[in-house]
Amino acid sequence: MENSIYLGLSRQITLQTNLDIVANNIANVNTSGYRAQSPMFEEYITDPRGNGDPLSFVLDYGQFSSTAPGSMTPTGNSFNVALNGPGFLTVQLPDGSLAYTRDGDFQKNQQGQLLSAGGYPVVGAGGPLTVPADSTAFIVDERGVISDQKGQIGRLNIVEFENLQSLKPTGGNAYTSKDQPVEAQNTTVAQGFLEGSNVQPVVETTRMIKILRQFQSVQRMLEAEHERQRTAIQKLTGGQ
Repeated sequence: MENSIYLGLSRQITLQTNLDIVANNIANVNTSGYRAQSPMFEEYITDPRGNGDPLSFVLDYGQFSSTAPGSMTPTGNSFNVALNGPGFLTVQLPDGSLAYTRDGDFQKNQQGQLLSAGGYPVVGAGGPLTVPADSTAFIVDERGVISDQKGQIGRLNIVEFENLQSLKPTGGNAYTSKDQPVEAQNTTVAQGFLEGSNVQPVVETTRMIKILRQFQSVQRMLEAEHERQRTAIQKLTGGQ
């Protein structure tokens, strides 16, 4: 008797996850280099009663990123860089591990350390990059080499991945991956530009409306099923 309720609750949980992802996409529509996310689902079959009457649920087991590039916007800020191609900039997480981002909105802290917009140190070929205190220029060429008025300071560690879907969001507009990246061969750097988010607001808003309607439909079904069961119990017990 409870099978329909189990299935309805499973559907609502899945819709809630989908709604959270869409809401996060909309919240990041103006975040530089952000990649829109979508959920992934599969069928999950179980027999909770062990009576040979299995139930088919929907299981959300992850999410994937849209790999479409965002639009390039000129900023005139020398500490802004955008990537042309499939590569990612490398940053360092608080635990010392490496993560990857498309957000080239850099800033410099009081110690001269180059930071991402998420607050993570930007990593070069030899580790976190630092701009000398006496630097009066900040120049980044298309290969990611950083120079000031005295010469080369370092080089951005730009990497590429064979499977872009191996990248998992970790917060701060950065991603981690269990796959080993390789040095970028098909990516160049454009200084004074930022890559916009690839989120399509109209598409995401339409998705949100559709999800809300589906959630409401399931809720009505659950309420109707609850009323059906209540009525059946009353009749079986003689209205007591």
